[in-house]
Amino acid sequence: MSIAGQYEIDTDPALVPATMLAAVYRGVNDVRLETVPVPKIGSGEMLVRVHSCGVCGTDLKKISTGSHSAPRIFGHETSGVVAAVGEGVTKYKSGDRVVVFHHIPCRECFYCRSKTFAQCETYKKVGCTAGFEPSGGGFAEYVRVMEWIVEHGTVRIPDGVSFEQACFVEPVNTCMKGIEVLHLQPGETVLTIGQGPIGIMLSVLAKRTGTRLITSDLYPERLKIGASFGLERTIEASRQNVIERVRELTEGRGADAVILAVGGNGLIRTAMDAARPGGRVLLFAQTQHGEAVIDPAAVCVEEKTLVGSYSASVDLQEESIRFVMNRDMNFERLVSHRFPLRQCTEAIELAAHPQPSSMKVLIQPAASWAL
Repeated sequence: MSIAGQYEIDTDPALVPATMLAAVYRGVNDVRLETVPVPKIGSGEMLVRVHSCGVCGTDLKKISTGSHSAPRIFGHETSGVVAAVGEGVTKYKSGDRVVVFHHIPCRECFYCRSKTFAQCETYKKVGCTAGFEPSGGGFAEYVRVMEWIVEHGTVRIPDGVSFEQACFVEPVNTCMKGIEVLHLQPGETVLTIGQGPIGIMLSVLAKRTGTRLITSDLYPERLKIGASFGLERTIEASRQNVIERVRELTEGRGADAVILAVGGNGLIRTAMDAARPGGRVLLFAQTQHGEAVIDPAAVCVEEKTLVGSYSASVDLQEESIRFVMNRDMNFERLVSHRFPLRQCTEAIELAAHPQPSSMKVLIQPAASWAL
């Protein structure tokens, strides 16, 4: 039986229930499994039955800091099957396998013209919801996809590509954007600090530009996983001084570029010290405002450049889709844990406090489906 045909019965609009299960954020570190109404769709919109949704660090930070009002249903790395379409939708039909972006910019405002898409007011409007204030909605059985996301932010999943592979399209896009910001050149030495799923993706993409890649992490288990993706030049940060070792590998200079793929501000100074004079440092996971230790003379006297990259770029949408759907990287190998929706709290707890061998955590509302 074909993958598409396998879900024709499951996605019959007449069989869409009135209620569903969802992981509802109720306050700081308070996520509860609740029964909520299945969202209603309007003209130009779609209802997608969620198969897999990655647990992203940005959602975890929102949950742990209370930066967003409650109640909400988070989750934005979402793949699934179209369950129903609204009036006027002709590009998709019930039964189509899709992955959805939750942000799409207007492409016309000042920020879009300057290619700073994440600052666009339309981009900041979340176009997918499972109820309450739109917040992605992937941690639920069904998600409503709004009109502009249906038109510009929905991607068909080809036959032979799993839902798990497909749900990496959005995080891959964010990583591609970060690599683009660094303007890497063949032959340069790049250090990636942190080898979680995002750190490994950033490292693989950086290496594809022809750079000489060095990775570091506290846990040898993670370095071993990275090595299976061809990232074999490693520094075990619990046993070696990262800055000293990088300088040893670069004739005393330091790395041409450093990617900081660890959240929080504690390693910013380490990243800057590991970069050579005139080098670049990318902050990729520093999404919370707060004080940080930065050596201003490193920027002024040593002419180091500190850059940031946040969220996805619509200009890289097609490239990220090709990369994932062509299986240029096997993202299923980055998935260490899969939880049914009924175990959403356990999934979020593990993702927020990862173990040395844990990597990408998925919540799978349709856990009984074949992959």
